[in-house]
Amino acid sequence: MPSIDVRTQGGKAAGSVDLADELFGIEPNVPVMHQVVVAQLAAGRAGTQSTKTRAEVRGGGAKPYKQKGTGRARQGSIRAPQFTGGGVALGPKPRSYRKKVNKKVTRLALRSALSDRAASERIVVVDEWSFDTPSTKAAKQAIADLGLDGRIVVVIGPEDDNAVLSFRNLPEVRLVDVGELNTYDVLCSDWLVFTTATVPTVTEAAPAEAPAPAPAPEPAPEPEPAPEPEAEVEETPEADSAPEPEAADEAPEVEAAADEAEATEENEA
Repeated sequence: MPSIDVRTQGGKAAGSVDLADELFGIEPNVPVMHQVVVAQLAAGRAGTQSTKTRAEVRGGGAKPYKQKGTGRARQGSIRAPQFTGGGVALGPKPRSYRKKVNKKVTRLALRSALSDRAASERIVVVDEWSFDTPSTKAAKQAIADLGLDGRIVVVIGPEDDNAVLSFRNLPEVRLVDVGELNTYDVLCSDWLVFTTATVPTVTEAAPAEAPAPAPAPEPAPEPEPAPEPEAEVEETPEADSAPEPEAADEAPEVEAAADEAEATEENEA
C-alpha cells in the first residue's frame, strides 16, 4: 500500500496518508494509456475543415472548347481538379474524429497513469491551500517551497476558489477539477499536486460492504377457492291448454253420467 507524506503550503511536514492501492499501486498498462490518449486528442479536434469540390466552385459551366479538332485533351469544365482554381479532389470535409473507448478502459488508463506517477515519486499532497486572498506571488512562492519545477497539475476541489485565482496566471501550472482528472493531463505533467480533500485515500476508494440480504419472507398460504354457487333451475310454467292426465280420464265419466240423468228425466216426463 503506497504511503506519501503530507506537507503544508510552506513545505513543512504535516503527517502522511495511505493512497488507495487500486488507484496508485497497479502495474501501468501502456497500450491502454496510449489508446485513451489518442482518443482524447482525437475528440479535441474541431473537425470543421472543408474544401470545395468541382461542383461547389463558382464558374466552369460552359465547355472551354470543342471536343475535337484542337489537338488538345478534351475538357468539359475549367473547374476540374487539374485546372488552377478548380475544385479539390478527395479533399477533407467536416466530420467527427471521436473514437469509442469503453468506460472500463478509460478508468484503467487513469489508474495506470496515477500508478506511474506514484512509482516515480511525482505526487505531492498538501494539507490545504491557505490563500486568504488571491495572490499569484503567494502561489509562486508555494511552488518554490514545495520544490516543484516543470509542468505542474494542481487538482483543486470545490472550495479552492482563492487557489484557482492564484495559480491560473502561472503558465507552468494547469488546474484540473477533481472530477475531471484524466489520463492525458496526468501523463503530460511532471508533478501532480493534490490536497488532503482531493487525493483518493484507502477509506475513500474502498467499496462499501454490501448489507446482508434480508431473509426471504415465507410464502403466504394459498387461499382455498370459494365454492361455486349452485345454478338455480328455473321452473318453466306448463301451458294452460295442456290438460292434466287425471282430468282427461275423468271427463268421459262425467259426460256419461250427464247423459243418463237426461235420459231418466225424459222417461219420467
